[in-house]
Amino acid sequence: MSDLNKFYANWNYPTNIRQGIGRINKLPQYCKELAMKAPLLITDLDLAKLPMISEARDNCIKQGLYCEVFSDVVSNPTDKNVNDGVIAYGHGNHDGVIAFGGGSAIDAAKAVALMVGQKGTLWDYEDVGSNWTRVSEQGMAPVVAIPTTAGTGAEVGRASVITDPEHHVKRIIFHPKMLPEMVILDAELTLGLPTKLTAATGMDAFSHALEAYCSNYYHPMAEGIALEAMRLIKNYLPRATKQGGDIEARAQVMVASTMGATAFQRGLGGMHALAHSLGALYNSHHGLLNAILMPFVLRANQTAIESRIERLGRYLQLTNLNFEGFLRWVIELREEIGIPATLAEIDIDDQQAQLIGEMAIKDSTAGGNPIQFTADEYSVIFKNAVTGKL
Repeated sequence: MSDLNKFYANWNYPTNIRQGIGRINKLPQYCKELAMKAPLLITDLDLAKLPMISEARDNCIKQGLYCEVFSDVVSNPTDKNVNDGVIAYGHGNHDGVIAFGGGSAIDAAKAVALMVGQKGTLWDYEDVGSNWTRVSEQGMAPVVAIPTTAGTGAEVGRASVITDPEHHVKRIIFHPKMLPEMVILDAELTLGLPTKLTAATGMDAFSHALEAYCSNYYHPMAEGIALEAMRLIKNYLPRATKQGGDIEARAQVMVASTMGATAFQRGLGGMHALAHSLGALYNSHHGLLNAILMPFVLRANQTAIESRIERLGRYLQLTNLNFEGFLRWVIELREEIGIPATLAEIDIDDQQAQLIGEMAIKDSTAGGNPIQFTADEYSVIFKNAVTGKL
């Protein structure tokens, strides 16, 4: 009977997604479909300066909506960003949230939408045990999510990653109804994304699909979605990186990003456990960290995932179908799109290796890794990623 326990699972799948070029122009209509009359548009400081934000706000106003912009969100959003957003929501008597931007902005916006109707503090709803049951669902605000990068997949996530600067850790805030009620996937919004960010966010999407695929949890639908997401990234990320105006490539990578985040309901793993820890300590870009860590975590997991990787290699139509062939392809892909080979190249040394190992085993994503590494083993993987030892 114990062998059958792995076939006992709870599955949740994405929300209402409107994909296509120009769909951003329908934003006021979609807000009205969710009974919003006064949405608060939440984005980050850099994006707020771009025309796409003012145009979206103006479009909402022209269509009879009261819309303000809150942009006090940093690249790794903090609890203060969320709390300030809740204050702005209350001051404007808003009745919904437009989450507009990359993963940081969308995560912050989803957390604001959660907290506007709660009596506790943000950390009361951290993804630990049954904390999510403390949430008053009736107080949560509806969310329309509009990604401007193709990587995090935050638009189809039921959680937010928020930095706790006091304790130098990233915490996951979770509730099933944090999943946005409407998503707009408009690849035109990614056309201005710089080459380095296109590469880093695309590899973030790949890491989501790859770790979901390698997880031991039972979720065959997620496994299938992960496979196709990786195929799309293999075929289109180099094009999107080298030819920023290639709208087809941009659209395909954006869809793959959403698919990767859908797939990681099956679990994540060591890449994210380490990336979350490093992001909290060094404030480095999450997708870039996953991309650099990828081959080193793959090597550490080799004994547990070799057969799965061979099947993945066949699906991706790689020349060499074994584990070594896949690992070599990952390294070549990183080189092709300009991802650094080691953490040392982004000014991270191994001085805090022990602390990082201890932080990694406590990260909620560590549970999905095919091998349950110890803190010391995570420290070794981290050191290898600093020096480039494979």
